[in-house]
Amino acid sequence: MSGEHPLVVSRVVGDVLDPFTATTDLSVSFDGRIIYNGYRLLPSHVVGRPRVEIGGGDNFRNFYTLVMVDADAPNPCDPYLREYLHWLVTNIPGSTEASLFGTEIVRYESPQPSIGIHRYVLVLFRQPGSRQIVNAPARRQNFNTREFSQNHNLGSPVAAMYYNCNRESGTGGRRF
Repeated sequence: MSGEHPLVVSRVVGDVLDPFTATTDLSVSFDGRIIYNGYRLLPSHVVGRPRVEIGGGDNFRNFYTLVMVDADAPNPCDPYLREYLHWLVTNIPGSTEASLFGTEIVRYESPQPSIGIHRYVLVLFRQPGSRQIVNAPARRQNFNTREFSQNHNLGSPVAAMYYNCNRESGTGGRRF
């Protein structure tokens, strides 16, 4: 992952993830609109959980785990709750859609940033076997994606993306 990659420039690599090489396609959309790294969305755009599709090829033989965190909770200037877990889905068969075919371990919680622009990061891991048993963490705040990966033998991510979100009455920016 080069220094100009959006995950590096945004400090997602560093704050949440170690450098990795993406090996699987990941498509994320809200209400049918595909989003890309760095899109700025408002809470009204992300009320419902996103549609997360995992790339094709021979991926149907693999199972995946999806983690979604807020890298800037509660405030980008003082993210002492980093990372805040918004969603955790395991046992997602490759070439499918996460919320339809995976096991939701932690229910999707829609972003509601109150101060500043927050980075919401979706990270995809390939599971070492067909099924993974994962218990929900005791709390959502101070989740650690790196530790989660190590504790469940997931290795490096196979894909990741992020979007920005600020409160509804916050500064302008890119909209759909």
